[in-house]
Amino acid sequence: VEIKHGRISQLAFLGNIITRAGVHLGGNIDYSGDSFDSYPNGLAALFGPDSVPDRGTVQIFCFIGLLELFVMKDIPGTGNEFVGDFRNGALDYGWDTFDEETKLSKRAIELNNGRAAMMGILGLMVHEQLGGDLPIVGAM
Repeated sequence: VEIKHGRISQLAFLGNIITRAGVHLGGNIDYSGDSFDSYPNGLAALFGPDSVPDRGTVQIFCFIGLLELFVMKDIPGTGNEFVGDFRNGALDYGWDTFDEETKLSKRAIELNNGRAAMMGILGLMVHEQLGGDLPIVGAM
């Protein structure tokens, strides 16, 4: 569970920093012409007067549920080496070329980066609710 939360937190932290820097997907988010950058960043995108419509939020959570149930899961008997190994016999990207010491080191690095990202995204969410100005991120 910690590995999964760490991976999600890494994506959340990077996504928060990227969108606050002004980088958004191009085009419109719906057929009525609302662009991706017309919605606020951070928690305000989900909760607040200018947030994504409820149908959009439901679609996001349904998509996450589909990924959780059908894609990102350990399938027994497919050669997974450890908890959180989602290769399931299909993807490799060179993992099998590493020796055991390197594999253990890379797994520890991922775990530590995930822990740092969990603290980082929590800090960003707290600062967003408190308001104020952060050095790199700017006004929240």
